[in-house]
Amino acid sequence: MTQTLLLTDPLFLRHDPGPEHPERAERLARILDVLECEPISGVERRAPRSATEEELAAVHTPRLREYLRGLRGRTELIDPDTVTSPDSYEAALRAAGASVQAVEEVLAGRARNAFALVRPPGHHAEPDQSMGFCLFNNAAIAAEAARRQGAERVLIFDWDVHHGNGTQAAFWGRRDVLYMSAHQFPFYPDTGAPTEVGEGAGEGYTLNCGVPPGATDADYGAFFQDLFLPVAQAYKPDLVLVSAGFDAHRKDPLGDLELTERGFAAMATELKALAESACGGRLVLLLEGGYSLEGLSQSVHACVEVMAEDIKDRFPEGVSRGAAEALRRSREAHKPYWSVLGR
Repeated sequence: MTQTLLLTDPLFLRHDPGPEHPERAERLARILDVLECEPISGVERRAPRSATEEELAAVHTPRLREYLRGLRGRTELIDPDTVTSPDSYEAALRAAGASVQAVEEVLAGRARNAFALVRPPGHHAEPDQSMGFCLFNNAAIAAEAARRQGAERVLIFDWDVHHGNGTQAAFWGRRDVLYMSAHQFPFYPDTGAPTEVGEGAGEGYTLNCGVPPGATDADYGAFFQDLFLPVAQAYKPDLVLVSAGFDAHRKDPLGDLELTERGFAAMATELKALAESACGGRLVLLLEGGYSLEGLSQSVHACVEVMAEDIKDRFPEGVSRGAAEALRRSREAHKPYWSVLGR
């Protein structure tokens, strides 16, 4: 069995939103350079396949799928943030396919865990709308694939600095996928308040923690220990999926948080331990944002070390006043649904 499978493809470098766009090919190129210059034992790198129409249809509407097919080979401004180039549609198909393949390999026991290093990212793409640099929602498509392959409960943890509105929307009324997000708030895309908890059968199965500007590794440690991990352990997922954006890094030009690569590694450590205790170690990371080339590449490398070499990072102790208040609000919003948070 492969310990850590990395899925990536040169096609991802050909998605080109434009020379001034933050979601540029150099992001992935720098990650791959760092992984090559600082190799990690236990890692296998492989090229992925593209997603099928059936896999896309599990999340996205016929209208959106037809619209995006029509952009094949074209440069198009979808919205002020989201631009396609001639190779973008094929890259997005391959990104979604890589995410599904990562899940397939882990659920089949051919890989202990996996990281899909993809572009374009996905967590802002809603079932009927591409937005926020994202065309297809890779995490939602991967979660649906896991459900078809027998995973009864899927946990998606989103640590991107921006709230994953698209992933939340995909599973808003369901409890077979638990969506958790720690994100700067208020911030783009103006969703992710702690009171957004899902509805109907899914009420209580969306858990948002809006993080104040300036939050640190220690603050995230408090969020994990006092909010996310107790609920995740009670949920007992069959697979842990991570929307792994690295724009909460202190060097990132788009966010206002103060995480370091060690903070991301500490999150990976906790989620790996959760997966080992709940579901035989089945853990899949999917690349989302991150726009400081140094912060992004070093953070990805630190997370792959945790996944492949059993390196463990710990959060520093302490919590700031603003983070403590954010934690309190999220706990209060979810106490009615999760007894582990108290009543």
